[in-house]
Amino acid sequence: MRHSVLDSEKNDNLVKQASVLAIAGIVSRIIGLLYRSPLSEIIGDLGLGYYQSAYNFYTIILIISSYSIPSAVSKMIAGKLAVKEYRNAHRLFRGSIVYVSIVGFIASMVLFFGAGLFVEEAAVPVLKIFAPTIFLFGFLGVLRGYFQAHKSMSQTSVSQIIEQIVNALVSVGAAALFIKLTMKTMEVPADKAGRILRAVRGAQGSALGTGLGVVAALVFMTLVYLVNRKAILRRAAEDTTANIDSVKQIFISITCVVTPFILSTAVYNIFAPVNNKIFTELYPAWRQIEQEVATSHWGIFSGKDQVITNIPIAFSSAMAAAIIPQVTRYIAARDIDSAKSKIGLAVKSTMIISIPSAVGIFTFAAPIILLLFPGTRPNIELASHCLMALSVSVVLIALSTLNSSILQSIGKLYTPIINAVIALILQTILTVVLLKFTALDVFAVAISYTFYAAIMAVLNQLAVRRAIGYKQEMVKSFVLPFASSLIMCLCSYGIYRLILMKATDERIALIPAIIIAVPVYFLLLIAFRCLDERTLRSLPGGTKTITILKKVHLI
Repeated sequence: MRHSVLDSEKNDNLVKQASVLAIAGIVSRIIGLLYRSPLSEIIGDLGLGYYQSAYNFYTIILIISSYSIPSAVSKMIAGKLAVKEYRNAHRLFRGSIVYVSIVGFIASMVLFFGAGLFVEEAAVPVLKIFAPTIFLFGFLGVLRGYFQAHKSMSQTSVSQIIEQIVNALVSVGAAALFIKLTMKTMEVPADKAGRILRAVRGAQGSALGTGLGVVAALVFMTLVYLVNRKAILRRAAEDTTANIDSVKQIFISITCVVTPFILSTAVYNIFAPVNNKIFTELYPAWRQIEQEVATSHWGIFSGKDQVITNIPIAFSSAMAAAIIPQVTRYIAARDIDSAKSKIGLAVKSTMIISIPSAVGIFTFAAPIILLLFPGTRPNIELASHCLMALSVSVVLIALSTLNSSILQSIGKLYTPIINAVIALILQTILTVVLLKFTALDVFAVAISYTFYAAIMAVLNQLAVRRAIGYKQEMVKSFVLPFASSLIMCLCSYGIYRLILMKATDERIALIPAIIIAVPVYFLLLIAFRCLDERTLRSLPGGTKTITILKKVHLI
């Protein structure tokens, strides 16, 4: 192979590389959303509840053992490559393989044999299906981090999409197969024990999809490594570096670098299993309701509503990912004014995407759920109210995530972690109070999650201001996008109601309303002079958009 992946080191366009990785993340989330609809039809809300309960604790164990590996490995190896220590870089790569082998094996065993400590009894078989995936993910994470260190994001991007496609196909197929083999029919049993058994088998099939998705991505990344192996080993052999890291140094480096990543990621994700434990195990005892009902409602909240809101959050993260590396460079060069300018552009770009998404989800919560999850109609009031509450969190999570990245880029690594711990404690108290003393059911969890996002957004914003004296411009970043979003929704809702006068199905009326909303919002931003050429260039495809707009004399 004459052109190896390693040649991409010559490409220093960090914005382009970050955009490639972010877009892959968006595509993966969209695939994840699309397959949830047929999956929910097969396994039902109860099955989704068992799946999400197991998945939340699987995620935490994965974070502690392997999930932070790509970022940590990328950072460590990139440091060696920067000073052309190719032998040490490859020794770090091999040391990381050994590290994840040990840690991943232990974590898998803990999850498999200790499943009953984490989830309710019915979800234990589902969590055990997840256990081997933790061991495999460690190797996948090392390979992804290795190529990211070489500033080559395309391999990780392709592997993410492969992982999600295989996950989607196997999850749906295996869920149906497991139910059919166990129950001999796809019909939902009338008795409680039968409903629970059917839901568990469906959730196990979906969990298998997660594992086989990781296997498919691992096979792809292994093949990429083998294709480039000769070039990697040749370059390491030609390295004349005198200082070769010992095995002890390598493992100390890995541990020291991985630990902050683990703490940061774990704190940001631990609210899900905390809320899961409170709602599915403590709440039924407090309110004297069946655990089956609580688990079904958790499936609606976690397996449907949150999956929907994750899409615009992914778009917002993509905008930020393309700009944050520049902030790091400006801070390193002590060019604070340029850093502030880039931060302002990042916030504005993020709000331009997240604010209309939040307003749109709030306005069309019920028809969006029915379009994506038709089987939710019996619980549409609960599902739509939760989604309306979560829609507010779209803006708050986008802002807090962006500010967390900014704080990390300016060297404040532990500030976002401290803020997340404070937000977690406060939201947990609120969750307990609302569930124990009100009849809000899972809607209380949606309120608490939005409260958590608000605390995070405020604390991180204040931390950025204290760190570099940054103050966000308000009108074009928040006021005008919100005003444009309101007008957009009035127009699209009017179209929706007109079509609904002739059509009986909300889903038929929703699609034209969404199609109308996009250009209306875009034109309003231009009319209000909120979307200028500089902002457009910061967005994916912005340069081509500018060319088109200039041709039609809109800018």
